[in-house]
Amino acid sequence: MRALVVEELSADYSGCVVKDIPIPEPKAGEVLIKVRAGAVNFPDLMQTRGEHQHKPTIPFTPGMELAGEIAALGEGVTGWKVGDEVAAGARGGFAEYAVAPAQGLHAKPAPLSFGQAAGYPVAYLTAYVALVRRAQVQPGEWVLVHGAAGGVGLACVDVAKLLGCKVIAASASDDKLAVIEREYAPDATVNVTKGFKDRVKEITGGRGADVIYDPVGGDVFDESVRCIAFDGRILSIGFTSGRLPVLPVNYALIKGFSVMGVRAGEYGRHFPQKGAENIAAIWKMADEGQVKPRVDQEFALADWQAAFDTLSERKVVGKTIIRPDL
Repeated sequence: MRALVVEELSADYSGCVVKDIPIPEPKAGEVLIKVRAGAVNFPDLMQTRGEHQHKPTIPFTPGMELAGEIAALGEGVTGWKVGDEVAAGARGGFAEYAVAPAQGLHAKPAPLSFGQAAGYPVAYLTAYVALVRRAQVQPGEWVLVHGAAGGVGLACVDVAKLLGCKVIAASASDDKLAVIEREYAPDATVNVTKGFKDRVKEITGGRGADVIYDPVGGDVFDESVRCIAFDGRILSIGFTSGRLPVLPVNYALIKGFSVMGVRAGEYGRHFPQKGAENIAAIWKMADEGQVKPRVDQEFALADWQAAFDTLSERKVVGKTIIRPDL
């Protein structure tokens, strides 16, 4: 089979190559999946440089989210059959075939394409845990979503709207905001390039945002502290800006707000029952067609670097997908 293989760690992807390797065999409790779509995430890029906390043994094939059809069952697997259409968190998703634990499989929701299903679980689980479990948002609250054009940001816009919140989508690109406005109808949009605190206060009638969803960090976090409502919640999702912000605790004292870290997978590991409920909730949303995950572009496996560049160069609105079957 053809696969993207990381043979050496390198800052410029020079250690990555598409090559023929043996089709993996599913072990007990695993399934073999014919990959129809693999979603590109920032950790995939980081792993090619050895910068992610999870460091697979070289050589390895990146790709942690995929969708496709079951091609073979490992020993002891029940409840699934060859040909079933599934989405999975897996290892080696940027290949024609990949293995995944049967326990983590989900039937592909009928309303979703393979590309949508591949890019769905990580982003939407993050948004759900952040909004429902951590911030405990209420209908009518103002939610400011930074990085709204990215996969986890756009998922938050989608879920917050579904929960009845008033959503402010924030980005540094007017073109991206126009896409979000057209397809997701947030209550307001803000270009953060020249600052955003005054505009957020204006939109919210001087109160500020009740909840701020921040996958960016850096200067965005610093300014968010100045437009959070009293008793508000800032959700720290990540640091795509590259700078870890420092919180002046006097601001938190005076304004009475909370800063909450969000790691959806870790939340589920600490609270297994709630974790299972979270996963069930997001797949129910998808099965019922309540959400609309957005695929920005799809690339052939041979064009993997162009796919990676859409993330590193901030060109994407939603998710980028690699299609090994193209």
